[in-house]
Amino acid sequence: MPIHAIIFDLDGTLLDTLEDLADAANACLVAQGFSAHPVDAYRQFVGDGVETLFRRALPPGTPGAATERAVAALVARMRDEYGARWSAKSAPYPGIRELLAALAPAGLPLGVLSNKPHAFTRLMVGSFFNGADNGAAAAPGGSPVEDGPLGPFAVVAGARPGVPRKPDPAAAIATARALGVDPAHAAFVGDSNVDMRTAHGAGMLAVGCLWGFRGEAELRESGASVLLAHPLELLDHL
Repeated sequence: MPIHAIIFDLDGTLLDTLEDLADAANACLVAQGFSAHPVDAYRQFVGDGVETLFRRALPPGTPGAATERAVAALVARMRDEYGARWSAKSAPYPGIRELLAALAPAGLPLGVLSNKPHAFTRLMVGSFFNGADNGAAAAPGGSPVEDGPLGPFAVVAGARPGVPRKPDPAAAIATARALGVDPAHAAFVGDSNVDMRTAHGAGMLAVGCLWGFRGEAELRESGASVLLAHPLELLDHL
């Protein structure tokens, strides 16, 4: 079907945030008496929200109750640690700005849907893509439309209370509708199995980017319909 809108994941798709995420998470772990991990380990830790990140980062065999207490403490600390360094090393991937500039004349509505906390999602999109953040603290369960556009993106939404996270397709479907299109006419661009499963669940074109955190094997196994080696290749599929 023709593509009338594009929804992007954020971390590993639009922005290379791996080192800042790893540095912040490692600072949290060390402060709580746990060992830090190599940056590359975070390629598999991130993608499913902050709580899951720390469950993956804790030592194997940690008892369930101890794990939940530790995760709660780490998540609480992460806001401050990441807030102090979210822009230290992060940047758009090569070709992303060019892609967004090339998409502008086509008039396709664009959105961002991330499992990163909503406030950070909007802060980073607004900062890296020349928007002005005007709704970082959305009301719990609020519609992404209520938060307003940022830069070239008509809808920008992260993880919010009361809204299922990817790969649940509900937020992707809501985002497509907020962009004014049927989900079947939207492409979902991401770098992980979470994104490909989201796309399939929402009935969208599943577009995998090979420059992200996870890699080709995972994207193929999770059903990517299109694989991109460079952002500008997306133009060939519209």
